[in-house]
Amino acid sequence: MATRHEEIADELRRAIDREQYTVGSRLPAETDLAARYAVSRGTIRQAVAALTAEGLIGSRQGARRVVLASRRSQSFAELRSFAQWAAAMGREATGRVAAQEFRPATAQDAARLQLTEGTRVLHVLRVRGLDGEPVLLERTVYADWIAPAVEGIDPDAPSVTQLLFDTTGLVFAYGEHVIDAVAAGARDAELLDVRRSSPLLRVRRVTTTREGRPVEWSDDRYRSDAVSFSVHNSTASNALARKTAE
Repeated sequence: MATRHEEIADELRRAIDREQYTVGSRLPAETDLAARYAVSRGTIRQAVAALTAEGLIGSRQGARRVVLASRRSQSFAELRSFAQWAAAMGREATGRVAAQEFRPATAQDAARLQLTEGTRVLHVLRVRGLDGEPVLLERTVYADWIAPAVEGIDPDAPSVTQLLFDTTGLVFAYGEHVIDAVAAGARDAELLDVRRSSPLLRVRRVTTTREGRPVEWSDDRYRSDAVSFSVHNSTASNALARKTAE
């Protein structure tokens, strides 16, 4: 059962998601929040601390807490699956496999998955949606050791990540992402229901276990009108790296 400060933190998250408190705006003072929720200021501080730890709010010396981000933007500050991100927004994630086949690993596959070239790997093209609307194409290549488990997953499963955890105990722990923009080709346009040459946000990623063993690499293409990404950085911690275009 959730504690009172957890309930209040969740209500504040939803208020930020609804843009009741927009990015850059200030939350009400602790005394006002305490009166609104009929709790002590200490309980409010606990709720606010949870949102601060998540990167949703920050503070300025001598001022009220400031909204830094909402969960409508998928942040790389934490590694979450598409379904987990959708659930955080109160949206329903959908998935549909458009194509799936085993192929010999190319030189690119071998380098990214730390395999021998020619190793049998699983290629999956999956259409992901929010509340039934297609917003993402995932072209994923799974390493040989996890491919059989992926092959057995229901093609319409909303969360491959969760099912792999449930069936094998696999935890996706680390991810490296490269972001750029591409134009939608004929196949992408058809699957995402957009015009050909529409701009898509492409994220190429390699995901590993806690031990650093590569699980998958993927070319994900998002409709630019549906999804955005954010990077939270500070003088103490900067998760954004500058790289030359490939």
